[in-house]
Amino acid sequence: MAEDLTVTRALVIPVSELRERFSRSSGPGGQHVNTTDSRVELSFNLANSPSVPESLRARMIERLGTRLVNGVITIAASEHRAQLQNREAARERLAALLREAAAAPPPVRRATKPSRGAKERRIAEKKRRGITKRNRRASPDD
Repeated sequence: MAEDLTVTRALVIPVSELRERFSRSSGPGGQHVNTTDSRVELSFNLANSPSVPESLRARMIERLGTRLVNGVITIAASEHRAQLQNREAARERLAALLREAAAAPPPVRRATKPSRGAKERRIAEKKRRGITKRNRRASPDD
């Protein structure tokens, strides 16, 4: 289980920077849930991590601002009965969250104006539609 967490090809977090805490899971489960520490809290200190490049760290901290507590991100997993499955689920969720935060920003949209032909086609279609509606009206001659 002690293996590095691969977020992207360029970003790999060593297992030494991850902290795991185990506790009893809440909810139904009978005697099993009362005797095993299957809930997992996985913590990663993003603000002080030497494995995250400085340029990437600033972007990730900005995007994860609401999830961070003193620069540390914590993921809790308790959806499985087995501790090993919860450990895997927490690692996968942490990797997905960091991958999303590390993603490059989308390209900036440049505003464009409709072409002259597009404007003319729009006006012509509006006129045709108006004529169609006008022909549907009951004429006063009836």
